[in-house]
Amino acid sequence: MKKLTKSEAQYRKRQRIAKSATTKLVNKALKDKPRWKPAKGFKYLKNCNPGDMFTTQGGIKGILVDCTVNASVIIYEVPDYIPKEDNNYYLGKHIISADTEVKVIYEKS
Repeated sequence: MKKLTKSEAQYRKRQRIAKSATTKLVNKALKDKPRWKPAKGFKYLKNCNPGDMFTTQGGIKGILVDCTVNASVIIYEVPDYIPKEDNNYYLGKHIISADTEVKVIYEKS
């Protein structure tokens, strides 16, 4: 085996140090995930029970039918800023994200 020169040994040592520092940084970044919380006074749909009536921040009112990966909801009222000709699109049964922030109007026990 060839003996390393002093500069080659120093270079390899710096590489090992840099590699271990990078590995530590990557592992820390993978562990440090943000914990999201809904806004004050709001809940996520995934934390509501089927039958709960809710309103979104946009003013849409609905009832939660089922919630697994996504939430199945029935929208029964839309805000006034939505044109009347578009109401048929918004009203009725829809599938939306379970992470939608809603304010619960009525909780079914």
